[in-house]
Amino acid sequence: MTKILGISAFYHDSAAAIIEDGQVLYAAQEERFTRKKNDSSFPINAIRFILKESKIDFEEIEAVAFYDKPFLKFERLLETYHTFAPKGLKSFLSAMPVWVKEKIFMKRLIRESLSEFADKNVIKKTKIFFPEHHLSHAASAFYPSPFNEAAILTIDGVGEWATTAISHGRDKKIKVLSEIHFPHSLGLLYSAFTYYCGFKVNSGEYKLMGLAPYGNPDSEETKNYIASIKAELIDIRKDGSFSLNMKFFNYATGLEMCVLKEWEKLFNLPKRTSEGKINQSYMNLALAIQVVTEEVVLKLAQTAKELTNSKYLVLAGGVALNCVANGKLLQKKIFDDIWIQPAAGDSGGSLGAALACYHIAMDKPRIENNDQADLMRGSYLGPSYDDHEVERYLKKFGAKFQKFEKFDQLTDVVSEKISKGNVVGWFQGRLEWGPRALGNRSILGDSRFPDMQKKLNLKIKYREGFRPFAPSVLEEDRNEYFDLEKDSPYMLLVSPVKGKRRTEEPKDYSGYALYDRLYHLRSDVPAITHIDYSARVQTVSQKTNKRYWKLIKAYKEKTGFGLLVNTSFNVRGEPIVCSPMDAYLCFMRTEMDYLVIGNYYLEKVNQPVLKDQVDWKNAFALD
Repeated sequence: MTKILGISAFYHDSAAAIIEDGQVLYAAQEERFTRKKNDSSFPINAIRFILKESKIDFEEIEAVAFYDKPFLKFERLLETYHTFAPKGLKSFLSAMPVWVKEKIFMKRLIRESLSEFADKNVIKKTKIFFPEHHLSHAASAFYPSPFNEAAILTIDGVGEWATTAISHGRDKKIKVLSEIHFPHSLGLLYSAFTYYCGFKVNSGEYKLMGLAPYGNPDSEETKNYIASIKAELIDIRKDGSFSLNMKFFNYATGLEMCVLKEWEKLFNLPKRTSEGKINQSYMNLALAIQVVTEEVVLKLAQTAKELTNSKYLVLAGGVALNCVANGKLLQKKIFDDIWIQPAAGDSGGSLGAALACYHIAMDKPRIENNDQADLMRGSYLGPSYDDHEVERYLKKFGAKFQKFEKFDQLTDVVSEKISKGNVVGWFQGRLEWGPRALGNRSILGDSRFPDMQKKLNLKIKYREGFRPFAPSVLEEDRNEYFDLEKDSPYMLLVSPVKGKRRTEEPKDYSGYALYDRLYHLRSDVPAITHIDYSARVQTVSQKTNKRYWKLIKAYKEKTGFGLLVNTSFNVRGEPIVCSPMDAYLCFMRTEMDYLVIGNYYLEKVNQPVLKDQVDWKNAFALD
């Protein structure tokens, strides 16, 4: 049996994954263990977990695959600094020592970092492969997908040189057909707007996407913003290829994303501070860049169709996490079907690197896939904890709990609590792989309560009140609530809420202030209906998550509604909880009402006062 360890590290979202004969066994992000959001360090804890859980000795590992080519990336950095010289001297002086000392000798660094797992001679003999960054993304999207042949579209910030690639996958082969190179990057363009609107690059892009629907598509300001972006910032060609006007950007060699004075002159709008007021102009600007991004993605998809003549499309790269664009792409029906890697960002590159090594470098066949399901196993690929471990953690805090012997009894109690407007931390089985909580590390609420979104944002997540929440809906009830033509198990598609469930808009609705619009009752499931009557849908299947499905089913039997509000189990700035200890701490630090870990049930009112050992609000930037 061929076992391959995949690694991504040293930029953001470090992760590790292990495959055996092409089958995904385990995968995890380093941040989940270190509790540092977007941790970029070598994923030593993730590897430690993978080897322990899979009961694989490092001696059994045939190869290690790293998700990009360091020499090519170093070449790009040198050529970029040379091209833009004398600009970027400060950035050059800060970046080069790290590269010269460590990153350029990546093979040595990887071997040294793996030294705790095996004898030096074993590690020295282990083969290390370096597939290109966008090939790793492409492999992560194509090989686990349900398709034996598909067009592949990968879009992100930057790998080595490529920022966008169209490829064609057939059986075990992937052929790159077209690329767009740095500094021209759709991902970095979107991140520049994220930065300008006052959010953090590499994590705030979700916020920008969530803010966009508050923009007024009919206003002259929005139309002017779109026109200005297309006239001055990006030249979009008919085939979706594009180039950026680097006069406006500073990310190539500077320490900021954009040239502020040029942007302020172009948009007549100052850069928003991180906690500054979000006025209508920032909402319109967020909508403008979302519209432009969707235009590029749709044109690139059309070109991918023309180049491959395929009926199917798979996607990866950070831009593939833009679920609004994904929903529009599905609606356009350019392809018969699309599939998106649930860990589409750099963390997923670790899995893609391992798969590329196995299928391309080693020329191994793909796994037979007869039932048309993907091979991601619901993306539940991380750590799990048995009853002994759960009780050990809970007793450490003196927690008061009840253990249910029968799961159906537990779901009956919990669904009743949710139906009364309570918020429940729900911790089950194996941790999700990727940025979405899919019912194993989730905070759950009742979608019918008009104030549930406000409660979750301000009292549980401690984040901006405008942020939308996603529904988890029974797979078989999908069409009762959403105009969605396919299942969405990974919460990567935005869909309109059914017209029959909506309430009428008041006059001049688009002119209302942000929070007046937000708290307008838009449907009979208001907590998951975004300002534009859309929702980021997760369909829940008995096949992949029977326990979560049973909970929603029990809730439906009580209320007649087959969906719940589902948000990730964490507060702003914190990674999704990994262990029972993480879950209990998050439960006690927030205004959650109940916590469920496996079959263990905890009520907040019964818990002893938590004696915090850390300034957690400062650690997670909540002050």
